[in-house]
Amino acid sequence: MTMLRWGILSSSSFAVEHIIPALLQCEHLELVALSSRDADTAQQLATKFGIARAHDSYQELVDGPEIDVIYNPLPNHLHVPWSIKAMRAGKHVLCEKPLAMNAAETKEMIAARDETGKLAQEAFVIRHHPQWRRVRELVREGRIGALNGAQGWLSYRLEDEANFRNKPEMGGGGLFDIGVYPMVTSRYVFEQAPSRVFAAIRRDRSTDVDCLASAILDFPAGQASFTCSTELAVHQHMAFFGSHGRIELSNPFAQAPDRQAQILIGGDRGIWDSAVESHETFEPLNMYINQAEKFCQAVEKGKLEFPLEDALANMRIIDALFRSGKSGAWENVD
Repeated sequence: MTMLRWGILSSSSFAVEHIIPALLQCEHLELVALSSRDADTAQQLATKFGIARAHDSYQELVDGPEIDVIYNPLPNHLHVPWSIKAMRAGKHVLCEKPLAMNAAETKEMIAARDETGKLAQEAFVIRHHPQWRRVRELVREGRIGALNGAQGWLSYRLEDEANFRNKPEMGGGGLFDIGVYPMVTSRYVFEQAPSRVFAAIRRDRSTDVDCLASAILDFPAGQASFTCSTELAVHQHMAFFGSHGRIELSNPFAQAPDRQAQILIGGDRGIWDSAVESHETFEPLNMYINQAEKFCQAVEKGKLEFPLEDALANMRIIDALFRSGKSGAWENVD
């Protein structure tokens, strides 16, 4: 397998804490460059991690002839512009979620992909943890009967008003940041797209970003509901309900690389009967390593498991949820 040369846009804390350490552990890529808007920061990070090149502008990194793949973890409003620049500079792109600010922007990326022939993918790292593939496998096998419902929760407290996640013009807010996780995993397990959605959304009075949102996704086979918040205590949970059982994930989204993951499989029973439950455990792993290695394999094969059309389906749902939050009514996903 060809060794691919990667570069990272941005010197954000997310990149420094999660992405750079993971990429340095990958077998089929070499992290050769990073960039920052501040030259000193770029050089300090390059020295710290032993990275060959430090660029003091995003454009300089994108234009670098020594790079095959760009990882884009910039603030949300910069995902599409810089990903398109990278593709037009001859680079494949792995771009953090959400891929875009709306479905229209996603279509611009699809057009750039078709124009350049470069691969681009939305980086939903959770899809690279084996617990999620196992959940879908159990549902496919009929372990819980017919899947008809899902329910999720994801919350944390974001008090820094300077953080881009608290700035609406930069794509801030809870739905973009964390609501996409229960939304995407519901799609993944139902293996369908919802036809319509409903959302109740509250906005922070100081920042005007959505800080509390509850949503219902109406799939052909059933319904998924979730709540997300950036102003509540930390908690995460996801469960899937079938006609004859349920599957619950206690750590479905933020899965630490040094912690085991576990899913609960609940069987059928009468309402007053004792629970019939079993557990499956997964050894600790770093999802970011898995994600990068899978992208390298996709570049080698020339085909992605989750192409930009998948990201477009995600953005159409998010667009409809925001429309519902304004209208107070069900909105079709189109």
